[in-house]
Amino acid sequence: MKYSEWLEEWLSVNVKPRVKKSTYQKYGLIVKKQISPRLGELEMEALSAGVLQNFTADLSMRYSPNTTNGIVAVLRNSLRRAQKAGIVNCQFSETLELPHAREKQIECFSRREQKKIETFILEKRKKLLGIVLCFYTGLRIGELLALEWSDFDLRRGTVSVRKTCRDRWEKGSFRKETDTPKTETSERVIPIPRQIIPLLKDYKDETGGGGYFVKGRCGEVSIRSYQRTFELLLKRLNIPHRGFHAIRHTFATRALECGMDVKTLSEILGHRNPSITLKRYAHSLFEHKSAMMNRLGKYLQ
Repeated sequence: MKYSEWLEEWLSVNVKPRVKKSTYQKYGLIVKKQISPRLGELEMEALSAGVLQNFTADLSMRYSPNTTNGIVAVLRNSLRRAQKAGIVNCQFSETLELPHAREKQIECFSRREQKKIETFILEKRKKLLGIVLCFYTGLRIGELLALEWSDFDLRRGTVSVRKTCRDRWEKGSFRKETDTPKTETSERVIPIPRQIIPLLKDYKDETGGGGYFVKGRCGEVSIRSYQRTFELLLKRLNIPHRGFHAIRHTFATRALECGMDVKTLSEILGHRNPSITLKRYAHSLFEHKSAMMNRLGKYLQ
């Protein structure tokens, strides 16, 4: 059997029924664009350790470590399943030497920049209140744009994250497509700071409080469109460009600065476990560490 034949069977039988539609499409694209052109015509028995390592080395010369490791992860999953199905006796992928993937540098907004954004929105652009909400809840942009007013309980002061969205290309433009959250832990209930509740109540009264929380002129708002709106906002306020995800990083950094414990922050962010949060935001704890060490140093007196 050729590897391309197995990949097609693996995607349809083992992947499609078990994962989200977006994940299936992502795997299919990796197979089509990256794996099949190089390895697809080889017989399964010809996928030796040397062939797979050469493929991995070639990827690492063309792509970043994170991209390379993502492609190799699909390769490994397909070959592991092939071994379990008895298609091959040994699949060699566990011996691959992968490039070291470094954690991306965290970009945050300064306190002054955050205050500048919030003041402008609250005074002149209430329809962008979703940005302020993200600064105080750590929502991802897909989670924000999938929110409906029914997800809010303003009496209790909570917002429930039950779904997310992504963009799909349809008839010459990007349209919003809702889906289940990124992971099981991404489905969560987030307490909203009490200072934000009156703002949400006023905004709900102004907009009628039905349907999506974030609305555009024609109803739904795509991720690309909202990202572009955010870019223009930063430009107008003369704030250096950062991606929308920097708001989530800013929330996490401010939470740690306020003394929030890592486990609580991890649950609010929807991470699988606190170690992910700690690894990603360890740099944000330095000022807190320094303050604690200075407090300890007082014993010297």
